[in-house]
Amino acid sequence: MSDIKTLIEQVQQEAKRAEFPIDIPVYKSARLEPTYPVLYAGNLQSPLCFFGRDLGRDEVHARQPLIGAAGTLVRQGFYEAIYHQKASSKEDLQTICDRVLLANTVPYKPPGNKAYSTEVKERFRPFIERLLVFHWQGNQIITLGTEAFKWFTPYGARGEVNRFFQRSDRYETSLIVHLRAKDDLGMEHQSSVTLLPLPHPSPLNQTYYERFPRMLQQRLKEVEF
Repeated sequence: MSDIKTLIEQVQQEAKRAEFPIDIPVYKSARLEPTYPVLYAGNLQSPLCFFGRDLGRDEVHARQPLIGAAGTLVRQGFYEAIYHQKASSKEDLQTICDRVLLANTVPYKPPGNKAYSTEVKERFRPFIERLLVFHWQGNQIITLGTEAFKWFTPYGARGEVNRFFQRSDRYETSLIVHLRAKDDLGMEHQSSVTLLPLPHPSPLNQTYYERFPRMLQQRLKEVEF
């Protein structure tokens, strides 16, 4: 199986193969090649992954997922769960990368922060599958928002993921799905993971933003990290 550096190179090759929407000005301001993927941050040995939608401006500049306003809320909550105190600096928050994996449905930033189309998500799905099945050693995924959770639709029974998301208790319970990924020889491998959905912690999410820190702490009581 290829190493993680090779996987990142394969993602970039796919990005160069055909155009798709990328927020070029943000990449230029960050002095980052627009086709270079910000595939993940954190510890591939961690039992827990936070899984978001895609990158924002801050994530491109930092070369890490989940480090903007919403991501910082996640990091703060995770830090508090580990150390039972609030982080006092950005350096403190960065230490959570020793204990968790951070990833997204697509490792690029869309223009205007609009969600990527299904077509773009499917282009990069095989690489995210390989990241989660071959390189990450964990089995618990806290999804952040609807787009992130529904990315896992193909790995449940028919209609199962959508039915689960319609439940009123979706943010208090969990769902096991079975990831699939093909190796370099085309052989398919499977990995079972537990999904623990949460709403997206954006300040624009008026329904859940103020409740998110408490909801995150409750989720973290359910998982190993």
